[in-house]
Amino acid sequence: MPIDLFDCVSPLDYRYYANNDKLVQLLGPYVSERGRLAAELAVEAAVVRVLARRGVCSQAIADEIDAATARVKLEDVTQEDARIHHSTRALVNCLRAEVSDEAKPFVHLMLTSFDVKDTAAAWRFKQATEKAIVPTLLDLEDTLIKLALREKDTLQMGRTHGQHAVPITFGFALASCVSRLGGRIEAVRDAGNALRGKISGGVGAHNAQCLFVDDPIELEREVLAELGLEPSISSTQIAEAEPLVDFVHALVSTLGVLANLADDMRHLQRTEISEVAEEFAAEQVGSSTMPHKRNPWNFENIKSFWKAFMPRMVTVYLDQISEHQRDLSNSASARFIPEVIVALVATARRMNRIMGKLIADPAQMKRIFDLSEGMSAAEPAYILLAAYGHPDAHEASRKLTLEAQATGKPFPEVFFAAEDLQPYIAQFTDKQKDLVRHVESYTGIASEKAEHICELWRGRLW
Repeated sequence: MPIDLFDCVSPLDYRYYANNDKLVQLLGPYVSERGRLAAELAVEAAVVRVLARRGVCSQAIADEIDAATARVKLEDVTQEDARIHHSTRALVNCLRAEVSDEAKPFVHLMLTSFDVKDTAAAWRFKQATEKAIVPTLLDLEDTLIKLALREKDTLQMGRTHGQHAVPITFGFALASCVSRLGGRIEAVRDAGNALRGKISGGVGAHNAQCLFVDDPIELEREVLAELGLEPSISSTQIAEAEPLVDFVHALVSTLGVLANLADDMRHLQRTEISEVAEEFAAEQVGSSTMPHKRNPWNFENIKSFWKAFMPRMVTVYLDQISEHQRDLSNSASARFIPEVIVALVATARRMNRIMGKLIADPAQMKRIFDLSEGMSAAEPAYILLAAYGHPDAHEASRKLTLEAQATGKPFPEVFFAAEDLQPYIAQFTDKQKDLVRHVESYTGIASEKAEHICELWRGRLW
């Protein structure tokens, strides 16, 4: 009996995927059950096309089977699977039912189930990479690049261990995410292209293929070329596991980059910080009891997605293990891999939407910067003292930070008033003195590096 969308168990279906027409249209051919069936039928058709070219069957039979794949219905395959308890044979039976008696013998000829399943999965995930995952990530990367360049000169206090460190710019902070995401986009693209299929029979030794051809490895290559794939270098009943493991790792680690960015943006929206803000719709509600709340809920949702899907990587690692030429211990777990694709694409789309409308507050960033009253000038002060011969410059600067804290005076004021440091300070250039007095200019090459990083990844990814 068909169930309503809201009878589904997984929130991925009723909340994040199936209720989003654009996402379904984008990913459906690669992650859905209908997409899986279509891909497996495409493998069956590719095999028979090659068999016709090899003279094993006629071109008319190949054309008949190819055309029949469009008439096979998922509902019928599901019913047949329930009857015989074998999903691939159910597909084969339904395809055979759509062709003539002359063509029936050539449906699934010399194949084992995972010639079809592993090859179809590689095709689906490679197509998803090219047509959905990478384009979505590139859209986000473009948004982050534009934002980083917009904010490349916006002063912000750098933080380590949650404490004020030394000055940076907001664009420099965002450029780090540009670079990390850029590296992951390359990794996803490469991993998708490295996915491999197989047409090598029940144990991978091409036993069945050798009944018909003298060059089974070339036959395998021809079939996979029909689908834009390359063969697994070695295979048993299944393709080598590692390309798929690498692919899922690339997806999950990309999700980790998004979660890290989301977490930073969430912290910057704390009431006592308020350096950035999500756009908040006029009728949007932040709390069921506190009308004043403006929660960073989108960023929190992104981190939550990462928490839900990051542990899936452990299952993928476990699925590397298959006894001898194959066991069935991944028969359920491997079916969840498409959910990782959905999670990443849905999350990247959400991140793109909110980062494209992110509200940055330079004035508040400066107010937060000023809270430490020039304390971050302790770093250039100590380094300059050391350069001009002070024997224990770090300790001298550290003690002055304690004095500044105790007296409530800004660090630069305490520093330049220190009598014992005057012989060293006298050697400072005017520019060096200004850097200590006005530490907001002590940003290194943050702005230039932000611009360089953005230009570099534009050149590498597009």
